[in-house]
Amino acid sequence: MERINAVITGVGGYVPNYILDNEEMSRIVDTSDEWIMERIGVKTRHILKPEQGSGTSYLMTRAVKQLLEKTQVDPDSIEAVICATTTPDYHFPSTASLVIGNLGLKNAYGFDMEAACAGFLYALEQGASLITSGRHKRIILCGGDHMSSMTNYQDRNTCPIFGDGAACVLMEATTEELGLMDSYLRVDGTGYEHLHMAAGGSAQMPSHESVDQRLHFVYQEGRTVFKNAVTKMSDAVETIAKRNGLDKDNIAWVVPHQANIRIETAVARRIGLDESKVMINVDHMANTSGGTLPLCLWEYEPQLKKGDKLIFTAFGAGFSWGASYLIWGYDGAAEAAKSPAEFYKEGTISREEWNEKRGVH
Repeated sequence: MERINAVITGVGGYVPNYILDNEEMSRIVDTSDEWIMERIGVKTRHILKPEQGSGTSYLMTRAVKQLLEKTQVDPDSIEAVICATTTPDYHFPSTASLVIGNLGLKNAYGFDMEAACAGFLYALEQGASLITSGRHKRIILCGGDHMSSMTNYQDRNTCPIFGDGAACVLMEATTEELGLMDSYLRVDGTGYEHLHMAAGGSAQMPSHESVDQRLHFVYQEGRTVFKNAVTKMSDAVETIAKRNGLDKDNIAWVVPHQANIRIETAVARRIGLDESKVMINVDHMANTSGGTLPLCLWEYEPQLKKGDKLIFTAFGAGFSWGASYLIWGYDGAAEAAKSPAEFYKEGTISREEWNEKRGVH
């Protein structure tokens, strides 16, 4: 019997049209473009304004809508939707149920996954397992967050880091040697005091006191998180590379979580990979948490070729982290040229500038 693999066959994405740049950020909080660029490497970030839409489900619905239009697959053939997010619209119902309802995916079931910034990495493994089991043939994996909804714009250390956005991939069954080949995923439960949102859950329910103390926002000890992220992402990439015979000569791309430009470059150096092979969009997307990995695929799609070997890696609260090895399933340039992303349609950038950024000529 031929082995069933789970391959990505399409990418969709969406970011809001409002751009918060460092100049405006410096008028909100005591910071500067120089300070932000030196420490984080973020120049701009997209923010979802209430007048445009609300909640992570809005971002993901737009991304999935684009994916379906690009791939031209029958919506009734979608069997499951997995949404990786830390910012669901509600405690319940799930974000996945809202996306499915918004798009009328009548034959799909869905659920949310919460592994913070490592969420999409975990979703890849879960989605592939559904397909390689033989029980599913076509599913959608979403990753994204409405991070501005939990960002404290009085905290100069964290507010420049985050942005809003979502992207998704279509994953299908194949007997070709393509798709997700291996994963190395970990969580150690040591990270709460260093990276969390203290209130809003069952351990500390919302109250006047929790609101007054601003406990419903992201809290992060930057130095500790940075040190752990560099070490654990680098170790994970090295582990997955060694056990799959991957090195700087046959790895086409490393796709790292977009938390900090210094983290991305440090991970590349660890395995001797040229930085030109590292997908980076943190400068204009910021950290969209569960959205960073698929948003990288969305932007870099035109440069991806069938058979390219990719390593994904991420690090998030918990602490949770890992790496995955995937062989790309199609030539991205043709797909991107057929249906340019909605990014330019929203008026944030011209079509020509967008195509140039994505390598489409």
